[in-house]
Amino acid sequence: MNHAVANSTLLRNARIVLPERTLEAAGLLIENGRISRVFDSSTDASSTADSQLDLTGLTLFPGFIDVHLHGAVGVDTMAASPDDLRRVSEFLARRGVTAWMPTLVPAAAEQYERATSAIEDAMKQTSIGAAEQCSEYRLQSGPADSEKPQTEPGSLNTCPARVLGVHYEGPFVSSQQCGALHSKHFRAYHGPADLDSLPTVKDEKAVHLMTLAPEIDGGIALIKELTKRGWITSIGHTRANPGMLDEASRAGARHMTHFMNAMTPLHHRAPGPVGWGLINDEVTCDIIADGVHLDPAVLILILRAKKAERISLISDAIAAAGLDDGEYQVWGEKISVKDGRTQNLRGSIAGSVITVLDAVRMMLTLGASEPEVARMASLNPARLLRIDHDCGTLEEGKRADFVALDKALNARLTSIGGEIIRNS
Repeated sequence: MNHAVANSTLLRNARIVLPERTLEAAGLLIENGRISRVFDSSTDASSTADSQLDLTGLTLFPGFIDVHLHGAVGVDTMAASPDDLRRVSEFLARRGVTAWMPTLVPAAAEQYERATSAIEDAMKQTSIGAAEQCSEYRLQSGPADSEKPQTEPGSLNTCPARVLGVHYEGPFVSSQQCGALHSKHFRAYHGPADLDSLPTVKDEKAVHLMTLAPEIDGGIALIKELTKRGWITSIGHTRANPGMLDEASRAGARHMTHFMNAMTPLHHRAPGPVGWGLINDEVTCDIIADGVHLDPAVLILILRAKKAERISLISDAIAAAGLDDGEYQVWGEKISVKDGRTQNLRGSIAGSVITVLDAVRMMLTLGASEPEVARMASLNPARLLRIDHDCGTLEEGKRADFVALDKALNARLTSIGGEIIRNS
């Protein structure tokens, strides 16, 4: 049976993380999928709505945005169907991720074609009206059990996180900094035709992001051409020296992919990309805060040097995320997972098995404040993708994309465009 979706929902008595502070015992009103009010529950009891929910004991963060994710729950973005990608989106939504960028590794042209076609279809599936894509349910009024936010019996939790576009990790990267990527598919850049050969997502709202190494043949010209076409460029899998990186920045590349990983390490006589990234305030970066890719002490160092304003949290998750330890076939090779660490046959770390929620927990544990973590997990990724006018913070007029965490930092419910799903 179909039901009309409520036009307004009132959430009361939550802790709400704003850009600069956290409100205690606050309220949030959703109207037609957007935030219409954020207020202090103790001083304002006048707001009414079609449905209400008491979130005592829960903290609302803006929905997490993952700009670098290769897959999860057995799905690899390189081989996924649109339904597979939706399954990943549903998995992510249950962990507070409300939007993500499927990320592709260097591959043959036909693989790129299949992958981007699936992403295009998945983008349509996850961006249609919430009433058409989610099982409707009404939130009960009154106090909510802090262990189990209330919904009507029989509601299904199938709202997917939005697919925003495509992230090409390569193929224009350094063969000397492969990481887990397969160098046989790496390319040099000779002119616009090389870029024309990469399929794009044919949706006017699609975001196109590319990780590249500026020192490859034609690298600076590539950055200029990508910037001209409206792509977002990020520096990664690189051994570029500071002079080359300065050129890349002037050409339009001012972000760094999985900072410190797959780039020349810092040396006291050769600062390389790590030293350059740490001292340049106009440069932002993303990090894999899993305690494996970067030691917790290094995470603290990056936070102190770059500040929360210039850091985004990513998962860099592979298809094994959300599954048990074991051995998996990913990108045509065997990757083992043990105790949260991935490893390929060459002994390299091959992506992660975390979600952004795990990275959020890590950074909170290391002493970052809630507003700082919200910025790193939500606002900064939104700014990188140029969608911060629409999402990334819990402010009036923005999409009602958020996650409610309990005191143990478990995601208890997620809202995507105002459709609230209960997380088991």
